[in-house]
Amino acid sequence: MSRLKRALSRAKYAAIGAAVGAAVGGFVSRNAASTGAGLGGLLGATIGEKRVDVTKVVEDVKERKPAVRSEE
Repeated sequence: MSRLKRALSRAKYAAIGAAVGAAVGGFVSRNAASTGAGLGGLLGATIGEKRVDVTKVVEDVKERKPAVRSEE
């Protein structure tokens, strides 16, 4: 399940990054829109890959039993 979750996250963020990159590049020119989409997709895929890893770490930390603090 972890591989599937990572792949879906990567695809989702790559699509969002490509759309944003193309929109920003489209203000400049048609070639810039294409380049922006490529770079945005690459950046989005990287973020999607890392986000799944960070989410797993956060969930592990949340599941730990909190330390008991003494009141002063």
